[in-house]
Amino acid sequence: MSLLTAFTYVLPHRALSSIARSLAYSTRPGVKQWLIDTVTRKFGVDLSEAAEPDPRAYPSFNAFFTRALKPGARVADADPRSLLMPADGRISQCGPIVDGDIFQAKGRSFTAAELLGDDQAAAPFADGSFATVYLSPRDYHRVHMPWTGTLRETVHVPGRLFSVGPDAVRSVPRLFARNERLVCHFDTEFGPMALVMVGALLVSGVETVWSGVEIPRYGDAITVKDYRGAGIVLERFAEMARFNYGSTVIVLLPKGVAELSPALSAETPVRLGQVLATRSA
Repeated sequence: MSLLTAFTYVLPHRALSSIARSLAYSTRPGVKQWLIDTVTRKFGVDLSEAAEPDPRAYPSFNAFFTRALKPGARVADADPRSLLMPADGRISQCGPIVDGDIFQAKGRSFTAAELLGDDQAAAPFADGSFATVYLSPRDYHRVHMPWTGTLRETVHVPGRLFSVGPDAVRSVPRLFARNERLVCHFDTEFGPMALVMVGALLVSGVETVWSGVEIPRYGDAITVKDYRGAGIVLERFAEMARFNYGSTVIVLLPKGVAELSPALSAETPVRLGQVLATRSA
């Protein structure tokens, strides 16, 4: 474990995230431009793909960070059987869910029930498959639908805000089941599908297309929002949510519905719209 990761155990996570949020939404020219220029330079952000390529045109750092892409910058895989990669980034891990356990890193795992905050909700995924996608600060920060689904409910699970960088993933036990997260449950033609938006250190918010800002809404209890009967249907490849700073999205699929792409493994760079998995039937 690095010294930085060890230090995060004692950091005031929520206070730092609140400060980061204030800075991210600041419209003061000196503040927002310093942040934009620093991140662009440090992480090599490619603005040529952005709908607005001028870094000075953004009213705040958050507007820059959640920027849209030019039409056609990402396309959905042409095979209609393909479940799509939900975001740009790289694979942290992917593979089978074994008796409810999700692999995090060598010697570390967590359960689907811990991640989702509910034993019953986790049951359909007990022997299914998962993909954990890490978004770095340079990436496009909007998350899209792997497959068409009807929103059933969201579950806001309060927690810590550890870093989700590679050292923390290797070092912090049950990392993704400890960090604050928004679980989004969808009903699809093949059954349930869950997308989990995992918060991280200095992440100042998660927003959804149907409800706006979901995190921060800090609290100590799990909050469930029931959308049954609301008719919220999101098509394959449609935008679902966005991060206001780099983090991780985890896709859970039931057993037997799709085969993960054999091209995917830990540390594989990925792009929104490429093949995540292929329907089995």
